[in-house]
Amino acid sequence: MSRNYKFRDREKLYFVSFAVVNWIDMFVRREYKDIIVDSLKYCITNKGFELYAWCLISSHVHLIVGSTKEPIDGILRDMKRHTAKRILKTIEEHNQESRKEWMLWMFKRAGTRNPHNETYQFWQHHNHPIELSNNFMMQQKLDYLHHNPVEAGFVEQPQDYLYSSARDYAGQEGLLDVILIE
Repeated sequence: MSRNYKFRDREKLYFVSFAVVNWIDMFVRREYKDIIVDSLKYCITNKGFELYAWCLISSHVHLIVGSTKEPIDGILRDMKRHTAKRILKTIEEHNQESRKEWMLWMFKRAGTRNPHNETYQFWQHHNHPIELSNNFMMQQKLDYLHHNPVEAGFVEQPQDYLYSSARDYAGQEGLLDVILIE
């Protein structure tokens, strides 16, 4: 397992995780979660993004992914940039967001600490890709990803969590087109 956290082989599947700066619990409102879901749908449809598993938790995203067209790191970079802009705009326009000022202050504070940002920083910069080089690793990451909402206390069974591919793996219809790992 590579500790360099790079996408080395385009033929392989990768487990990636990325989180909101300061692990802020952003994804507690449906409109923020749906921005992530819509962006994943777009990447699947338009960029050759292959989604094998996913889970959106309150402060972070876990994915098992591959790509048939574009490099995965470029797809993730563009997706993170797009979702950050959309979510920040939604926060600014959300009249009932009780944490609006605090969240924008936190994202601006993170942005000023990074010379690569214009104003805000929403996502942490790294994705920590782990190449899934064998079936054991694949099953381990799949189980970890799907049990995340159970461990967090959100649901009792993985398939009960809407924002996850555990539903697909349990034979139910999920929110995204997932390629099942056999």
